[in-house]
Amino acid sequence: MVDSTRTSVPAAYAERLWFGPTGWLCVVGLALVAAISLYPVGRTAAVVAGVLALAVGLAAASAAATRVRVAGGELVAGAAHIPLDLLGDPVALDAAATRAELGPRLDARAHLCLRAWARTAVRVPVLDPADPTPYWVVSTRHPDRLAAALVAGRRRPAAQDG
Repeated sequence: MVDSTRTSVPAAYAERLWFGPTGWLCVVGLALVAAISLYPVGRTAAVVAGVLALAVGLAAASAAATRVRVAGGELVAGAAHIPLDLLGDPVALDAAATRAELGPRLDARAHLCLRAWARTAVRVPVLDPADPTPYWVVSTRHPDRLAAALVAGRRRPAAQDG
């Protein structure tokens, strides 16, 4: 079930984690391989296979592009969401800190919303004593902006239903 109230509130921060250049090259490369492999059958088959492989690759890329938002008093990372008032102070992580956070410092109970092509992240503690999740780590290409939006969102009351 989709909660339409979350999408009607303007986002204080919104990002879509699209593939990096390597990912897009892989999509195009796969389409070329499909076309080349069917070229001996015929030019038409090669073109159709290439176009279909490109369409499937673009659809897969779109599905893999996670959305990260701060809106309506919530942090939304992929399919998961949590109210901002249940979160502590966020920490913007550079690439080295993100690697450390996901390696030796990782708590197995943490909620992770990661994409390999976004090398930076934000770590946000969960303050809800009933929640066994100690913190979230969310991939982002703009960790400082996401952290600022989380802090600013906690200061403002959530939008009220009319």
